[in-house]
Amino acid sequence: MIVDALRVFVTVAEQNNFSRAGELLNLSQPAVSLQIRNLENEFNAKLMHRSPKHVVLTDAGEILYRQAKQILSLYEQGKQDIHLLHQKVTGSIQIGASFTIGEYILPRLLADFANQFPEVDLSLTIANTEEIALALKANKLDLGLVEGEVSQNGIQITTYMKDEMLLLASPDHPLCAKKTVKPDMLHDCTWVLREHGSGTRSYSDKFIHTNDLRVKRSYVFTSSQGVKEAVAAGLGISILSRWIVRKELEAGEITAIPLNPKLTERDFWFIQNKDHASSMAVQMFIQKLLEQTPFVRS
Repeated sequence: MIVDALRVFVTVAEQNNFSRAGELLNLSQPAVSLQIRNLENEFNAKLMHRSPKHVVLTDAGEILYRQAKQILSLYEQGKQDIHLLHQKVTGSIQIGASFTIGEYILPRLLADFANQFPEVDLSLTIANTEEIALALKANKLDLGLVEGEVSQNGIQITTYMKDEMLLLASPDHPLCAKKTVKPDMLHDCTWVLREHGSGTRSYSDKFIHTNDLRVKRSYVFTSSQGVKEAVAAGLGISILSRWIVRKELEAGEITAIPLNPKLTERDFWFIQNKDHASSMAVQMFIQKLLEQTPFVRS
């Protein structure tokens, strides 16, 4: 079946290696090579440059890769639609989520979805907003859930909830003892920040820039867990989602600085590749996501 050959081709292209593709597909390396040769004969074009260590797509291969991803997506959608006739949703969903959503919001939603649709295989990739958008653009993900701004062309963006942001410090920080803190009182502070490409970092940078704040020093962490641990230890102040620090706030390990005016809420989005057809499983997941939004915002 041509679908099988295309699936082999896409897997080799994404793994850059015949052996790894064979392992993933449960095929021998000769069987993988045969499928690629058959496709090259079918299209009368060389699709890949092969070497012992890696594989590089030719121009013809790049064209076929893009089209093959769409064909496989449509094929999966057809399977889902047919299964739905028997009240079944099957298949797989590859979800990408930025850190706040992936670590603090999505796990419960995934558990509820898995209980409702046990025949759907779920895969979650957690990375910063920029990395999720790039993976979605490359058709490596079916759906992205992000908190930062996305500027990639060909990406459809839909807002599904709001997120409360807090200015945070350790309980013994001088700013926490004040009844009200104005933005101009934040000059010459030490900041604890996420890395560039993070939605939280973009929000923090915008706040600092908008208020023209002088930054005494900054420390950069590549995870929200690292940021809040550093804040609790007294390294500096930071801006994080309330979702991330709920337990630490309740335990008194971190304090919200009484900023006036309060920080503006930010949007959470789900993003999709406009050229990538959504399977029934993805559509049902989005429906579940929107149904759960009132719970998430409470």
